[in-house]
Amino acid sequence: MKVLVDASAYLAVLLNEPEKQYIIEITKGAELISPEVLPYEIGNALSVMHKRKRLNREQVIKCFEIFEFIPVRLENADMFTALDIVCRFNIYAYDAYYLALAKQLNLPLLTLDNEMKDVAKKLKLKLLEA
Repeated sequence: MKVLVDASAYLAVLLNEPEKQYIIEITKGAELISPEVLPYEIGNALSVMHKRKRLNREQVIKCFEIFEFIPVRLENADMFTALDIVCRFNIYAYDAYYLALAKQLNLPLLTLDNEMKDVAKKLKLKLLEA
């Protein structure tokens, strides 16, 4: 099974959020796929948590080291599809990259982001609920 996974799910695992175990269980044995922007989005989220004093420097580095051990295939999302989704649903481009790639590859989407779930439903994408 192949699953398109967004940054919120990776971050839940990295930060030991309550959804961590369920995410690990439903993706066990699956090929994880994400847009090429994923490492940058993870880095940005970790930097925001550091800036807000939620994580210290060592925790930020450790989280990214753990992230690098997660096997994920990074793919290029079609920019025209992503921008169409941005304009149709008034969402951020980074969210649209995941949705466009899920649509492009016909894959179920795993996200914890409620707005992304709503748009995915409108696009008739399959969701894996966490």
